[in-house]
Amino acid sequence: MNVMHAMICATLVVLGMAVTASPASDKDGLLIAAAERNDVESVKRLLRDGAGVQARDAQGRTALMAATYLNHVEVARVLIEAGSDVNAQDAMQNSPLLLAGASGYLDILRMTLAARPDFTVYNRFGGTALIPACERGHVEVVKALLTTSIDVNHVNRLGWTALLEAILLSDGGTAHQEIVRLLLTAGANPNLADHNGVTPLRHARQKGYRVITDLLVAAGAHE
Repeated sequence: MNVMHAMICATLVVLGMAVTASPASDKDGLLIAAAERNDVESVKRLLRDGAGVQARDAQGRTALMAATYLNHVEVARVLIEAGSDVNAQDAMQNSPLLLAGASGYLDILRMTLAARPDFTVYNRFGGTALIPACERGHVEVVKALLTTSIDVNHVNRLGWTALLEAILLSDGGTAHQEIVRLLLTAGANPNLADHNGVTPLRHARQKGYRVITDLLVAAGAHE
């Protein structure tokens, strides 16, 4: 085990993740490699031959995690159907659910949602899949997540909700306007301020986002 490998494994232990230090067999390693290169038939064959669907590599990635990074939809489908854990986090604290949401990978996201994920598994910023999806303007992903029990008012370690990120880290354009509308309709608190006490409405006005400002005011927002 090299030094970097040891550091990654130590990090995962601290985070409370049960993870093997390296693939338990050659088949496990081949499965992760096949998933990464989008080789569906090899993935199916290796699973039939007994490769471990939950095995991890030195970066803490399962085969599903490796496939998700590259948006390999059919490989992800095969692995999820085989029982791969959609909540399993790697050394970066990404899980298939969290990464698919943040990256706008709608097909994989929908598959993870069908697998009944744990929405209290958070990314390295202490956030849900919804928060970065809102920041990055992934409207369809946001719609899909808002059909679930995900906490629309969850506050991450930066002190930001999905609504705040849709304002603070956006360009205020049509995608983010629609996301703000969706969040408010889903019960986002328009008056939940950041750690500095600055409300969504004040942020929107400071950034000159007139449409978002109007949406917030209509929802009962105040400074």
